[in-house]
Amino acid sequence: MKTIYEFSVKKPNGDVQSMEDYKGKPLIIVNTASKCGFTSQFKELQELYEEHKNQGLVILGFPSDNFNNQEFNDIEKTMEFCEVNYGVTFPMFAKVNVKGDQAEPLFTFLTSQKKGILTEGIKWNFTKFLIDREGQVVERFAPQTSPLKMKNSINQVVQ
Repeated sequence: MKTIYEFSVKKPNGDVQSMEDYKGKPLIIVNTASKCGFTSQFKELQELYEEHKNQGLVILGFPSDNFNNQEFNDIEKTMEFCEVNYGVTFPMFAKVNVKGDQAEPLFTFLTSQKKGILTEGIKWNFTKFLIDREGQVVERFAPQTSPLKMKNSINQVVQ
């Protein structure tokens, strides 16, 4: 069975990181945007990270500009924005496409594992995927779902 560990992603500095580095850890993978109506979710994602990081939870943020140009062109501006405005300390990665022919393979895999309500693809920023310690996608949360409403599901994967 395929897992997220078979993928590699780019860090903001261009280095490649294997998802295998997160083996055995519960994860939340989220496509983000700095200028979106849901951008304030960074605050709740950071809260969840701080609350559960001692249990191994890691949140992985992937900036994306697929929806109405709501991400900075310069990744350094994105990183600074997240840190200064929301105190983000969880890992952020290079800007990616999350839909279409140029979609990041990791996101193609995630959406194939847990489809949305009307479509398989990602429809907007801040779609969140919960991953268990075995690298399996266990749940998908809509952009409008507050990260704090994910607590019951998170508690199940951090046990």
